[in-house]
Amino acid sequence: MKDQYDREIDYMRISVTDRCNLRCKYCMPEGVPLTEMKELLTFEEIAETVSAAAVLGIHHIKLTGGEPLIRRGLPDLVRMLKEIDGIDRVTLTTNGILLRDRLPALIESGLDAVNISLDTTDPAIFKNITGADAAEEVLSALDFAVSTGIRTKINAVSLDLGGENLRNLLRLAKDRPVDVRFIEMMPIGLGRKYPVLDHRKLLAILRRMYPGMTADPSQHGFGPAVYYSVPGFQGSIGLISAIHGKFCSSCNRVRLTSTGYLKTCLCYHDGVELKPILRSGMPEEQKRSLLCETMRNVIYRKPRQHCFEEIDHVTEPAAMNMIGG
Repeated sequence: MKDQYDREIDYMRISVTDRCNLRCKYCMPEGVPLTEMKELLTFEEIAETVSAAAVLGIHHIKLTGGEPLIRRGLPDLVRMLKEIDGIDRVTLTTNGILLRDRLPALIESGLDAVNISLDTTDPAIFKNITGADAAEEVLSALDFAVSTGIRTKINAVSLDLGGENLRNLLRLAKDRPVDVRFIEMMPIGLGRKYPVLDHRKLLAILRRMYPGMTADPSQHGFGPAVYYSVPGFQGSIGLISAIHGKFCSSCNRVRLTSTGYLKTCLCYHDGVELKPILRSGMPEEQKRSLLCETMRNVIYRKPRQHCFEEIDHVTEPAAMNMIGG
């Protein structure tokens, strides 16, 4: 469906849990409150919501967390979503810790692609950021994912960790058919305390590193990344520049939190609680009709743009693990 600014909204990011097995400093360090399990949407409730969203024109689903792979039975959810008429792609964002063991079942269930969050390949820096000595485990999972043939990307938050860290991350795209994407830090939750590495500066650094780098116009997915090709690289480099490359005019996404709150913009708390409808006990057809009507009204009113450049105007109080990364 189209929103009030004539943008086609066809992509939903769904958080299946606010829990995670890492403690990244900028997301959810020790002490972050967690939601009671009974408040999380069941897989059946998520599927009900997606079925109604598909009627409105949602075709692409991204499963996120927290860390989605700690939610038991996730392949079952993937299978349920892939069986919904109108849903073309179901993909996953993960920190990679559990990926090697769980990926075969996910692929069997129909998972189309996987994004692995990885800010550094250096074990010491990785442990400092995440609290876990697991860099090699994630890199092993990356290589396993590549070996299966599933479309694989790396998501790295643009932390200013020096040129060597940057080069090491980029080598992942040189030696493997994976895209390495850099994401500007969002000023949400604890992210407000971290300086943003301006992607205009990052792009200039990349051009100096790789003078032969050129724009890559091919489609890599359904998100806002801008891609570049480097001679000799198997994969591409992507920039997701929410702050210094604002892409609100083409934003095609909404977010469903693990507790059933439908958000239309990461920046604002605006949205609607769907869980009361899902747990109302009303007849299924009536419930489906109300879900469609409620989502249609909220999506239509999606804001024109975020206000991350003006932190005082950001109204979203929750941390990223509560919203869905």
